[in-house]
Amino acid sequence: MKISNLQTFLAVIETGSLSRAAARLHVTQSTVTARLQALEDSLGQRLVNRQKSGAVPTAAGLRLRRYAEAMSGLWDQARQEVALPADVRVICNLGCDSDLWTEAGTHLFAVLQEHQPDIAVSIWGGSPAEIAGWLESGLVDISLGYAPPATTSQTAIRLADEILVLVSPQADRPVTFDPQYVFVEAGRDFAREHAAAYANAGTGNIGFNRAEWALSQLLDKGGSAYLPKRLAAPLVADGTLFELADAPVFKRPVYLLVNDATTQAWTWLDAAMQDAKGRIGVALSGNGAKIQ
Repeated sequence: MKISNLQTFLAVIETGSLSRAAARLHVTQSTVTARLQALEDSLGQRLVNRQKSGAVPTAAGLRLRRYAEAMSGLWDQARQEVALPADVRVICNLGCDSDLWTEAGTHLFAVLQEHQPDIAVSIWGGSPAEIAGWLESGLVDISLGYAPPATTSQTAIRLADEILVLVSPQADRPVTFDPQYVFVEAGRDFAREHAAAYANAGTGNIGFNRAEWALSQLLDKGGSAYLPKRLAAPLVADGTLFELADAPVFKRPVYLLVNDATTQAWTWLDAAMQDAKGRIGVALSGNGAKIQ
């Protein structure tokens, strides 16, 4: 089985079209067709239904997709690592929830470099579901995110509870029944606690799954939203945002997850993780402390 066939299959189902897949891969459509046919023949299954409206994965194609993503990712990772300079002795693939890179992921990155100067770090930003899959498949060695460990093969370090506060560009914005309220997805626990706290307030018309996007919406159009305190604090300090009084405050746990299988030889890692726990804990508190 050729990696190029798997990558072509992924391009077809991601673009929904053989012609668009060909354009993405810079090959002819006949090449895409031949690669897809070769993959289907090797598996003995039809993977994609070709329709006038586009290419749609079959049930077998849907089952293959996550394995194809893992194998393609591992191949890309292997190519990068083989090409690294000879003086690089440690290679770390770091997964980070996109909302946590600023003020948290950057500190973890710095700690890894300080504890292991000859390390090469590749950073993978993604959603909680993506990061969990990368850890399980071995694509990442360490992750920073909101999800607790998915398997017993991962060591979890609970860093801190991120504080979520209700903020607005207008100090007199209503805490409940705000017609411009922006809901920010922050996990199942937050959704449950939020629903209980605002049981009679109705549903917001606008929602985001990224806090920084919601912040841009507030600054551009007004309204109110629950944001991480560490993200809102600088803007509250300079008067751009206001933390609304009497609003409930929520907490969201943040974890460091370590892939035990891929990091078992890293004798320096425990000290680095404890250092990271202290620095990131301060960053997540939103108290304005600077970390050197």
